[in-house]
Amino acid sequence: MSQEHVTEVIETKQKDFAYSWVSSSRFLFYVQVALILALVLGGSYALYTHAYAGKPEVEIPGNTLYNPVYK
Repeated sequence: MSQEHVTEVIETKQKDFAYSWVSSSRFLFYVQVALILALVLGGSYALYTHAYAGKPEVEIPGNTLYNPVYK
């Protein structure tokens, strides 16, 4: 093997995801941060869109009140 070939193989391994723990761990860290951020933002948006609208206006029949009103 020539020196150039060995140097090329070493440079290729340094750029490879499986051999370079520094770059792969940095990449995985940023992927985790992006996924957590996406989950938090997605969950917040889902809660915002399905928020409680408030008390609905419900018509209650007079004969079911605490003091019933009959005709």
